[in-house]
Amino acid sequence: MVIDDSRIDRFVAERIIKRSFFAEEVLLMESAISALDYLQAIENIGDLPEVIFLDIRMPVMDGFGFLDSYNTLSDKVKRNCIIAMISSSADVNDHLRARSSQYVACFMEKPLDKEKLDQYFIPS
Repeated sequence: MVIDDSRIDRFVAERIIKRSFFAEEVLLMESAISALDYLQAIENIGDLPEVIFLDIRMPVMDGFGFLDSYNTLSDKVKRNCIIAMISSSADVNDHLRARSSQYVACFMEKPLDKEKLDQYFIPS
């Protein structure tokens, strides 16, 4: 799942994920709210995204607001999804805040690319 308000960033992320054979299917969400609604509605664990690429800067609800609400989701969701924060933000506080969340596995700078996927998700 890619959660990003930028249509271009969603498109790039989807292309990189598919071309890198990281995932066959990519769910694209243009807002944190729509992603939360989707995650709340899932009944079958097999339908959960394994990885959620979460942008920080979004209108209405940013990535940190998503994390606050994510905390209220069922344990089945939180146990079965890995969150990777993605951002073009150079703000050190954003990086520190993202890394301090118990739900964030890694912080990746935009744009997403195969090297970053390999670095964070391929065991060495």
